Parts: sequence; C-alpha cells; structure tokens
Amino acid sequence: MDRRNFVQAGAIAAAGTITAGTAIAVDKTGNKYISNRPPVAKRKFTSDAVEKTILKVKTGIKNPKLAWMFENCYPNTLDTTVTYSVKNGRPDTFVITGDILAMWLRDSSAQVWPYLPLIKEDEKLKSMIAGVVNRQADCILIDPFANAFNDGPGKSDWLTDLTAMKPELHERKWEIDSLCYPVRLAWHYWKISGDTSIFSDKWHQAALSILVTFKDQQKKKGKGSYSFMRKTEKASDTQFGNGYGLPIRPVGLICSSFRPSDDATFFQFLIPSNYFAVVSLRQIAEISSKVLKDEKLSAEAAFLAGEVESALKKFGSGTHATAGKILSYEVDGYGNNLFMDDTNIPSLLTLPYLDAISAKDPLYMNTRKFVLSDSNPWFFRGKSAEGTGGPHVNGGYDYIWPMSIIMRAMTSTEEAEIVQCMKWLISTDADTGFIHEAFLKDDPKTFSRSWFAWANTLFGELVIKIYHERPELLAKL
Repeated sequence: MDRRNFVQAGAIAAAGTITAGTAIAVDKTGNKYISNRPPVAKRKFTSDAVEKTILKVKTGIKNPKLAWMFENCYPNTLDTTVTYSVKNGRPDTFVITGDILAMWLRDSSAQVWPYLPLIKEDEKLKSMIAGVVNRQADCILIDPFANAFNDGPGKSDWLTDLTAMKPELHERKWEIDSLCYPVRLAWHYWKISGDTSIFSDKWHQAALSILVTFKDQQKKKGKGSYSFMRKTEKASDTQFGNGYGLPIRPVGLICSSFRPSDDATFFQFLIPSNYFAVVSLRQIAEISSKVLKDEKLSAEAAFLAGEVESALKKFGSGTHATAGKILSYEVDGYGNNLFMDDTNIPSLLTLPYLDAISAKDPLYMNTRKFVLSDSNPWFFRGKSAEGTGGPHVNGGYDYIWPMSIIMRAMTSTEEAEIVQCMKWLISTDADTGFIHEAFLKDDPKTFSRSWFAWANTLFGELVIKIYHERPELLAKL
C-alpha cells in the first residue's frame, strides 16, 4: 500500500477507530468534541499510566479542541497499532504504522517513544515496550538493510523490487536511521527502567550486525553489499547507478540509499542520519561495555562514532549563497552539497531533539534559519500554516507536513514560536481530531493519511512537553 492515500473534506476519524460517542470537551459556542478513540473493549492495548496522564494533562489545557485532539492523538499508537504477546517467555510487540499494516523500525520506535517516561509506574506498558525492542532485534537479524517488516512471513507489495527480498520483509530500503531508532529506544528504556533483560544474545548479535552494516556502507572498498531498484514511474522510489547510487568518495561517512521519508537520496551521505548514527554508535558502545561485557564491540562502535563525527566536521557543511555556512542535507565527498531539509526525522531541524547537536550551536542556529525560510526549497507558506514538506507526497509541491510544525515547536526556545506552531496544528486537522501526514498549504481539508499513528503520538508528546516545561502557554491557546 502506498503512503499517499488522500482524503478530502468531511473525512471520518482515523481508519481503524470507532467513535466512542462521548463528548469530552465543549467550547464556548456549544460545539461538542466527541471522542474519536475506540471503545475500551476494542482498543489494542491499554495503559493505566497513559490514561492517568491524559486526565492530568487535560486539566492544564484551556482550549477544548486542543484537549480533544490530545486525548485522540496521544494514545493512538496504543489504541490502534500495537499487538502484544509473549513468545518463548519474552515480550514480543508488533507495531503497525496505521493505514499500512507493516512495522517500520523507525516508526515503531518513534510511536512508543512518548510512553517511555511512564514505564516505571506501569509494568504492563514496560513489558510492551520491551517487546518492541525484542521484535526489532529479530527484524534486524532477518535483514539489517530492510526498513519495514511483515508480522512473520507474508506477502509484500514490493516483491518485484530488484533487491534481496525475503518473505518477512515488507520493504527493503536501506536507511541509516532504521538502525539508529531501535538503539535509541533500547538505550533510553534501559536508562529509565534499569532493566537489562532486553539485551539478549539476539540484541547483541543485532548490535554487531548494525556495526557491520554501517562499515559496509562507508563503501571504502567498493560499492558495498546493498543495491535497490524498483519498477516505478516515481524517480524518488528507486536508486541511481543500477541500484548502488551516485558515486561517492569514501571520507568516513555512512551512505544511506534512502531518506527517513523512504525517498531516495541524491547524494548518498545523508548528513542528519550520519549525526544520528554518531549518537547511536556511542549508545551501542556504552551498552556493550556496561551490559554485554563485549569490550571489542564497544571499542569498535566508539571508534566508528569518532570517525563519522570527524568526517561530519570536515564534509557535513558548506557555504550557501544566501544563508552562509550551514549544515548540508546531503553530500558526496567530492565537494558537492545539497542544501535543503526534509520533514521526516532525522532532519536538520530535528538534530537537537535526537541529542545529536546542541540547539545553541551556532552552526545549527544558522541552519535552522535557513530551513525555516524560502531558501529551503521544501519550505512552504500558505493560507493555513507554514512548514516544511518534501518530495514524498504529491511530488512535494505545496504540501506541509504537520510533523515539521511539531518538531519546530519541540526544538524552539521562543514562546511565541511555540504558541504559533500549536495554533497551526489545532487549525489544520480538517476537523478530524487527528494529525495527518501532509496537507495542502492553502486547504488543510486536503490531506494524506487519515491514520498515521507516529504523527498523532508525536503531537501528544509535544503537548506533554509544553505541559511540563511551559504550562502557562496552554492557557494562551
């Protein structure tokens, strides 16, 4: 199934949910906001800690529509996408993206991420997230180059792709961040809970596989092990060079054939993902040393992190004609730079969110100005909002991704900017109570993906962040 399923005005609530029929908020004019969550009996997974958080945060929200959207969105991953079980005595969790019934390593990590702070008070929730970590290790061992997986052997829409497909794979697009997100989730789960049971022999082998894959895609000895082509009319869905990509000069950076959007890279050194890889490699190094007691893996991961970091300093930025020195989005090691930013995480805008760079770093601050300006070819201003898009939806033209607005607020230090982002998000849901993949800049009732759990849960994460850090802002909305 393609991610680009457009929905016009009058769309019903997110696919897969059933309107509960309870008015959870009423505005000053008497408009009732009816819960769009499934009835309790039909929810895929429930968490007492999540339900308590919803009630607590809602007490600080003045705007009835915002309260409604928060209650619809924050638990959407649990309500509609999680299948939890115990296999061979260990938690196992399969998480679909929403309207695509497959598990992306990136999306599944990000979908459960906002619930991590609650795992010490909810054992059931803790086990569910441990199950995600366990399943992701299994997936990586099936194929470290794959981005999305079936729930066991099954049918894929992409069996004709010219790459090493397997029955367990939904899609096999090589994206650096697909291997970073599971490490991020596991490391933070460990730090919050203190539980090391997730670091099994399988996880250990998956970590070794990540290191081998990253080294392979530095392409120091040739084209590397991975290639991909697709029979398609969309150039962004396949790769150049008979599937190996355009030429690169090996400089220590890691190649990524595809972006977090699942669109093909142009220059293969995707800078935001390389920054993310540095963070993940150092997390692997710490886990390997303190938990796995594998000092060799720890040393190798730390060395590779340092190598990539050094290469980023030399090759990861350039001088833009109007913006000056900024981070590049993609480079090839020959001195060519692609100056832009895409919405999907990791992006240049989101690097502080991923702990990859300081929000106060002068290079990041200047890059941020570029990203949020007309100099970025994928930045759009419309009647309803402004934000970053990308080539993934409708060729990219004139479609703003709410995720970019969420992340702009997440990484902002300016109260006025955060408030403005929130107002855009509240007013561009097309009256569905959910966050979508992308909307037409002048008409938010024209949007893609009515059921996109990552965007929904990410919105909930933002509201909770504001509630804890700047509660007074919730009274201004």
